[in-house]
Amino acid sequence: MKRFATIIAASLLAAAMAAPGVAQTAASYPNNAVKFIVPFPAGGSTDIVSRVIGQHLSDTWKQPVVVENRTGASGAIGTSSAIAAPADGLTLLMGITVLIQMPHLKNDLPYDALRDLAPISQIALSTDLLVVANSVPANTLEEFIALVKANPKKYTYGSYGNATSSHIRGETLNREAGLDMVHVPYRGSAPMLADLLGGHLPVAFVDVGSAYSHLSGNKFKVLAVSGTKRLSFLPNAPTMAERGIKGFEPYGWFAMFVKAGTPKDIVDKISKEVGRVVARPDVQARFTELGLIPVGGTAEELAVAMKRDSEIWGQLIKSGGIKLE
Repeated sequence: MKRFATIIAASLLAAAMAAPGVAQTAASYPNNAVKFIVPFPAGGSTDIVSRVIGQHLSDTWKQPVVVENRTGASGAIGTSSAIAAPADGLTLLMGITVLIQMPHLKNDLPYDALRDLAPISQIALSTDLLVVANSVPANTLEEFIALVKANPKKYTYGSYGNATSSHIRGETLNREAGLDMVHVPYRGSAPMLADLLGGHLPVAFVDVGSAYSHLSGNKFKVLAVSGTKRLSFLPNAPTMAERGIKGFEPYGWFAMFVKAGTPKDIVDKISKEVGRVVARPDVQARFTELGLIPVGGTAEELAVAMKRDSEIWGQLIKSGGIKLE
């Protein structure tokens, strides 16, 4: 706990010392280079989405939009850096669902995302997939549940890390379906998928962006998806809700923020431009290639979604007894 707080405090101080003081109005925005903070490593879905958006914003604004990957502490280091920046709109943040999950997992965060960040736009939605190895003798969710119930503690499920969305999904399924699967946390989705494809892991919850490139070729079986609607490219995979399993309705998401206190006219200007970018056919096609559902909503819609989803994820985390170790 102390080490976590020390890392965040150091990040806040460094960001504050480095932040330039630039006068900014909506009419002139942006009158300088824009920093786009991504709290996760280069090459992942969050990074790719950010670079797609950033490039189009740069083309429109005629200013550099520089993506900066500030990783660590489940996204808290990058988020802290964005919050420490001036409230002038020149520092953007790409946040994902963990932003509203973290307050329910740690009680010593040095910020409150709902208070310290100003929503810009919800960029895209992401679903999680329940997948099983081809060797698992079940082809439907119903068959899988019956199989696991008949063999308590025999089946392990992988997640891309302790206290991640995939861990929450696994414990939700255990609780709602009366299962007794054993959790195996990995350090990211890539090693988890490698074990699944290699026959070393029978079950996994994986985000669609990570699984998308593996969906062809019958490499594993997708038994169900989270969210409220079936995916167009997986029409035979039902939602958990369709099969009466509750707690899988919330989507994962990618969303853009600036520091709270940024003038509303600047927030509105960025939000409208981001909406135009997400509505572009080429951007929609790129997001679809990643298995994502484009959104491009308003700042007000994102604020409502954050509050709603924070309450839902908080209850799921509490019910599952999940803690960030």
